[in-house]
Amino acid sequence: MTKSKAELLVSIESSKTINDPLSEIGMTNRMEYGSLEVSRQILREKTLSRFNYIRTCVLARELCLLVRTNRVAFHPEDVEQCCSLISKLCKEAGCIEQSKLCHQAADSVTQSEEEYLENCQQSCMKCGEARQPRQKKKTTYVA
Repeated sequence: MTKSKAELLVSIESSKTINDPLSEIGMTNRMEYGSLEVSRQILREKTLSRFNYIRTCVLARELCLLVRTNRVAFHPEDVEQCCSLISKLCKEAGCIEQSKLCHQAADSVTQSEEEYLENCQQSCMKCGEARQPRQKKKTTYVA
C-alpha cells in the first residue's frame, strides 16, 4: 500500500483547511512542508520494512545458526521445537519453500538424523539471508 510521492503530495494538499497551522508559525511554503511529510512517510515505510526483515529473516537465520552449531548439546525435542519456530519465522517472511524444508527437518529430527541434516542443509542453502553479505556492526549511541 505504498503511495507515490505525487499521491502523498495531493493528499496532503487536499487535507489542508483554511485555518492552516503552518501559516501561524511562519511556514508559508506548503511544498516544503509537503515534501517533508513525503520524506517522513518514505522513511517510515523503509524503517518498518527493515524492522520486519530483521524480526523475521535475520532472527530466523541467527537462531538457525545457533541450533546448528550447538546441536550436540540439544535433545531432539529441543531441536524440533527450535526448528518449528524458525520455520514459522521463515513462513511469515514469505520464504515458503525454506519454511517447508525447515518444518520437514523439525519433523524428521526424532526419526532420522540423516534426513534432518539433509532437509536442514537444503533449507539453509535456499535461505536468502545466507546469501547476503554481512554488514559490519556500527556502534552508534542514541540518546
